Amino acid sequence: MNALFARHALLADGWRRDVLLEWDVRGDLTRVAPDASLPLGVARVDYVLPGMINLHSHAFQRALGGLAERAGDGSDSFWTWRELMYRVANRITPEQMEAVAAQLYAECLRHGYTAVCEFHYIQRAPGGHVYGQPAETAQRVAAAAREAGMGLTLLPVMYAYAGFGDTPLKPEQERFRTDPAQVLRIVEALEPLRGPQLEVGAAPHSLRAVSAGQLRELVQGMPAGRPLHIHVAEQKLEVQQCVEAVGQRPVEYLMGQTDVDARWCLVHATHLSRAEHDGLAASGAVAGLCPTTEANLGDGLFPLAPYIAAGGRFGIGSDSHVSQSPVEELRWLEYGQRLGHQRRNIAVTHAERDVGAFLWQGALAGGAQASGRRLGLLAPGRRADLLVLDSAHPNLDGVPPHEVLGRFLFSGNDNLVRDVLAGGHWVVQGGRHKAQDAIAQRYKTAVRTLHAQ
Repeated sequence: MNALFARHALLADGWRRDVLLEWDVRGDLTRVAPDASLPLGVARVDYVLPGMINLHSHAFQRALGGLAERAGDGSDSFWTWRELMYRVANRITPEQMEAVAAQLYAECLRHGYTAVCEFHYIQRAPGGHVYGQPAETAQRVAAAAREAGMGLTLLPVMYAYAGFGDTPLKPEQERFRTDPAQVLRIVEALEPLRGPQLEVGAAPHSLRAVSAGQLRELVQGMPAGRPLHIHVAEQKLEVQQCVEAVGQRPVEYLMGQTDVDARWCLVHATHLSRAEHDGLAASGAVAGLCPTTEANLGDGLFPLAPYIAAGGRFGIGSDSHVSQSPVEELRWLEYGQRLGHQRRNIAVTHAERDVGAFLWQGALAGGAQASGRRLGLLAPGRRADLLVLDSAHPNLDGVPPHEVLGRFLFSGNDNLVRDVLAGGHWVVQGGRHKAQDAIAQRYKTAVRTLHAQ
């Protein structure tokens, strides 16, 4: 029997005692029974949480880790960081991409992510040439996720222009070049990979990288119900350029061009007017927040408090992967707000006063929605994605359930995730990934070769 018995498990209605969890060979939960008796032969653990969803990833950027932290002669920003990113993006091979993605996904699993939305925009060979298979690089990413045991939502990216006003792509952007028809062909080529552990959506890169007509063509051409993600309003310069080009702010403009609804994830959405964050909240779309990357790039702070007050949905992503930990993303989501408002305990509502509980549960719900997969809850019919916390660690030893999430998120930098079940398979046990050494060796070889070019 595929089963686990938790003394305490976080369910939809909060912490419950003596929960028996069972799952089938497909990796779906079939039974979640509180107040159960411990069956013979079933392992018993103390604290179980649903696995977190990473709703925004550029896997290849894991190879940039720590390389952009030396100041240039002028003022450094997102736009200067992007030049280094382009150099790596134009060198990396499909084989290296697979090795880097596998390392990233193994790290994310060890820290508590059990699913990732891959915003995948390196579609072409170096020099901008078309591969023989339209989805070759995306298939490499899917292979990396299978090896690591990571649930995946693949989002092939449409990237047609260098800036507003249909500015032609720069030579260093040619490897990203796609139009709606090409992205839809990639989506079609990925159809055989769809299943319980993999969904396929699409992502117009940003309003500066696609025209309004292309945006509508892609959305209309996508199969019904598939997730749609877009970068929006990440930088103040982007907002300024959008206003100059079309006379509207980015989120305002996006909502006027297409029906933004629950299928959508607006990544970053950092610089919003009051009308925009109220409109985003009302739309049912998810704000995809990536606090460690947004801090690393100097993007700014998302208006979390008024967005929460308006009933907005949110999730978290690791984006450029300066961190692979959902704990760090959620901690800095809250800490950034505290610094900005100069007060404590921002991420709460009248109904939920516990910051850790609000952040974890909110990010689970938003991430599951953005992934287009049956995630985010320990309930029958959902994927068997769960975390077993290390109850022997001093930070959790003897802790009552209502304090667990606060201790987990706000009590230090030790990784308190002991075991991870993803899609019904134990991929991390005792803090180690099942293929950790082999994946790390291929990663080291790939990165050494990549940076030696």
